[in-house]
Formats: sequence, C-alpha cells, structure tokens
Amino acid sequence: MIKWSNKYLLGIDIIDEQHKELFCIAGDAYDLLKNEFYIDKYDKVVKLIEELKRYATFHFETEEKYMMEIGYKKLFSHKMVHNDFIKQVNEIDLEKVDENQEEYLASIIQFIVDWIEQHILRMDREYVSNSQFTMHNSQSKEK
Repeated sequence: MIKWSNKYLLGIDIIDEQHKELFCIAGDAYDLLKNEFYIDKYDKVVKLIEELKRYATFHFETEEKYMMEIGYKKLFSHKMVHNDFIKQVNEIDLEKVDENQEEYLASIIQFIVDWIEQHILRMDREYVSNSQFTMHNSQSKEK
C-alpha cells in the first residue's frame, strides 16, 4: 500500500494537506479490502466511491483556483485531466461492484495509487515549478 512521504510534498500547505487526505481515502479502501469480518462490503465500497468523488471535486477546485491565481498557462489541460478523473469515478458500474466487491476495491486502490504517482509527482510539480518561477520573476521586478 502506498504511504504518504515527503516526496509527495509540493510546498503548498493547503494542497499538501488535501493530498494527504487522498492517501487516507486510499488507506481506508485498503483496510476495507483486507477486512475479513465483512462478508458484504458493497455499502462500504459505495460510500468510499462517494467520498472519493466528493473529496476529489473539492480538492480539484482548490488546485484550479491556485493555478488561476498564479497564472498557470496549462490550467485548461490540467482541468481536463481532473475532469477525466471525476468522469472515471462517476462511470464506476455499481452492479459490477456488487458482483465482485474485492476486485473492485483492489481496482479503486490501484486507480488512486496510479493517480498519485502520475498526477501528484508529475503534473502537479509542473504548476509548482511555474509558481516558483512566477514568484521569482515578480520579486526580481520589484528590485
């Protein structure tokens, strides 16, 4: 299971805190997958999917507002990637989840882990670099 470490820090406190929450959601999914006391996990899986959808939407709004504030030139393409994430979560077939709960829990965990690895470590780093460049240039112009 993927665990939070400093390698995921972007240096933007509010976004780092929100990213940590995504790790918690993945951890909850993993704990549910490993829990052998629940025979039927369907309701808990649906609750996890809803939490992921709600929290991702909240987090993406925060990120996109930040990118707008710093004048990030790739905001539109970044927003499209966020929209794709929400679309994928919305398209989860709950009937199939009910048929094979363990498999779907594992796929949800993999989906979140892939997102963290691909999005936070790569795409989010781009707007952080842009932010540092923007702040450095504005400080240089003030002098």
